[in-house]
Amino acid sequence: MKPTTRRAFLERAGLGAAAMALPRWLMAAESPAGRKPNIVFLLTDDLGWGDPAVQGHPYMKTPSIDRLAREGAVFRQFYVANPVCSPSRTAFMTSHYPTRHHVHGHFATHEQNAARGMPDWLDPKATTVTALLKQAGYITAHFGKWHLGSGPGAPAPGEYGIDVHKTVNSNGPSLGEEAKEPYFRANSTDRMADEAIRFMQANKDKPFYINFWTLLPHALLKPTPEQLRVYADLKPDPDAPAFQGPYKQYLKDAPDLKSQMQVFCASVTGLDAGIGRVLKALDDLGLTDNTIVVFSSDNGPEDYHVGNARNAGVGSPGPFNGRKRSLYEGGVRTPLIVRWPGHVAAGRVDSDSVIAGVDFLPTMCKLAGASLPPDLKPDGEDVSDMLTHASRPRTTPIFWEWIFPLAGNRSYRPPQLAVRDGKWKLFMNPNGSRIELYDIPADPAEATNLAEKNPDVVQRLSAELRAWHATLPPKRPPAAAKAGNKGPAGGQPKTPRRKAGGK
Repeated sequence: MKPTTRRAFLERAGLGAAAMALPRWLMAAESPAGRKPNIVFLLTDDLGWGDPAVQGHPYMKTPSIDRLAREGAVFRQFYVANPVCSPSRTAFMTSHYPTRHHVHGHFATHEQNAARGMPDWLDPKATTVTALLKQAGYITAHFGKWHLGSGPGAPAPGEYGIDVHKTVNSNGPSLGEEAKEPYFRANSTDRMADEAIRFMQANKDKPFYINFWTLLPHALLKPTPEQLRVYADLKPDPDAPAFQGPYKQYLKDAPDLKSQMQVFCASVTGLDAGIGRVLKALDDLGLTDNTIVVFSSDNGPEDYHVGNARNAGVGSPGPFNGRKRSLYEGGVRTPLIVRWPGHVAAGRVDSDSVIAGVDFLPTMCKLAGASLPPDLKPDGEDVSDMLTHASRPRTTPIFWEWIFPLAGNRSYRPPQLAVRDGKWKLFMNPNGSRIELYDIPADPAEATNLAEKNPDVVQRLSAELRAWHATLPPKRPPAAAKAGNKGPAGGQPKTPRRKAGGK
C-alpha cells in the first residue's frame, strides 16, 4: 500500500490552506530519505511589485508566476536592501547591508566605481549563501545576471562558492553576447532555463542550489515578434481600477503608453515562459515536493524618464510611490513568493509579515541545515517560521541608505536614510534634516507625513537610524554629502502627496 503523504492527507481532509492552523509538529519536513531540500532562487531584474498578474496587473499574462502563488505563499511586505541591482544582490548573497561592503550603487567601470567610493567587485572573501550551502553538501549554480563585479581582474562567480555558472555582467563562462544577437535579451530566460534544466538533470540525486537571476525586464527591451503578438490588441487604460496611487498619473503622462505597455508586457510574459520551463522540469524530475522555490525582484520598476528605458519604464510599483533608485516603497518593496509543497501552505497571502533581502541567507541556511559562522554577524534574521508557519513581528528593524542622485522623476527622491520598524517608516538625512514619518500599513503610498504629530516616534527611530549609520564603514564616497538630499524643489518636498510636512 502506498504510504499517505502529508499533502494527500490534508487534501483528503479538506484542509488545503487551512494547514496554517495545524500544530507545528505536523508541518515537519518530509524529505525523501532525509534529503535536504533543493533551493531555486528566481530573481528578476527591475520587475515592479505590481507587475505579475497575481499582484493585480490588469494586462499581464504570467501563468508560471501565478502557479507559484497558487501552490505557495505570497508575502506582500517584502523589502530589498537597496533600490538598484548590485547592492540589492550583495545583501541577498551576504546578509549584510551592502554599504558594509562599500557597494553603494551598481558596479560599473573602474573610474565610475572609484568616484563613488566603491570597489570593482564584491570581495570574494565575503561569506556568501552559496559558499555556506556548498560547505553543507549542496552543489551550487548561478545562471543569468551576476553584476557583482566584472572586467579585468574581477573574480568569476566560482570564487563565491558556485560550482557551475553561465552568466552576464561577469567574468567566467558567458551566457552569450547581447551585442551580437538582436534578440539575446528577449530569449535570455529560455537560455538560462536550458542551463538550469541540464544542471538539475545532472544533479537530481543531490541537494542543489540555483541562482536563476534573469536579465528581464531590465532595459533595453526588444521582445521577439512572437512575444509581441500576444499583446497585439492591447489598448491600455490608465484609468483601469487596478492602477492605483501615483502610478495612475504616471501612466497618463507616458509618451507612448500603448507601445510601451505592449513591449513591457511581452517581455515579462517571455520571462514567465522561461520560469515555467524550470517548474516543469522540477515536475518531470520528481523534485517539486522537495524544492524550495523563491521568486522576487532586485528592486522596483524603471522610470521611463531615464534615457534608455522608455519601453522598460512602465512597470508597476502597485499602489506605492517611487520607482527604481528611490527609498520610497515603490523602489524597495518587491514581490515575494515562496513555494515548498508540504511546508509552505498553498494559496496563503500574508500581508503582515515584514521580510527583508538581508533575511535570505540566514533563512535558507536554516531550512537547508547549514550552520552560520560565528563571525558572519548577519544583518538579517531567520524568518523560516514566517515562511512556513505564520506571521510574527520582526525582531530587527530594516535600514536603507541611498546617497546618489535620482534619475527620472525627482519627486521620488527621499532623504538619504530610512528605517522600517513595526508599522513606522522614518526618513532623514545624516544631519537630521528633512524628517518624514509614515504609517506604512495605513498609508502605503507614503502620502501623509506624520512626523509633527508623533515626536516620540521620530525621536526613537531617528536614534535607531543614527546608531545604525554609525556602524557603517567610515570610508564614504563623495556623493554622501553631510547635508544629504534636499527635496525635489531644493528644500522640503512640494508634491501634493506630502501632507503635514516634517522638517
